[in-house]
Amino acid sequence: MTQEELNGLARKILDAAFRVHTALGPGLLETAYTACLVYELRKMGLEVRTEVPVPIVYDGTKLTDVGYRIDILVSNEIVLEIKSVDALAPVHFSQITSYLKLANRRLGFLLNFNVESLRDGIHRRVHRF
Repeated sequence: MTQEELNGLARKILDAAFRVHTALGPGLLETAYTACLVYELRKMGLEVRTEVPVPIVYDGTKLTDVGYRIDILVSNEIVLEIKSVDALAPVHFSQITSYLKLANRRLGFLLNFNVESLRDGIHRRVHRF
């Protein structure tokens, strides 16, 4: 996927996230936002996978069921980590960065829906590999 196509896909994802936040507002559980965002993305015709296992390669061995899961993977390209917390902690940013690295993906978003304005809850991360 070209950079231009990736950016276009990112815009579609963020448009869908804004629609979800506008409809639901802050204060719900992460699972509600995830389900509604998945619905919006699929309605747009995008390929969406949820709870995608993230393997770890350790000492030359691929360990597949270690408990790490990408919340949403869009078009096998963009990683979405969904949160609904009062304040993001440094570990949340480390999590999305690690998922990008382990899954060999270039672009991800940490989306915190528990904010008055979703603009304050969008955090873009890029991994160059």
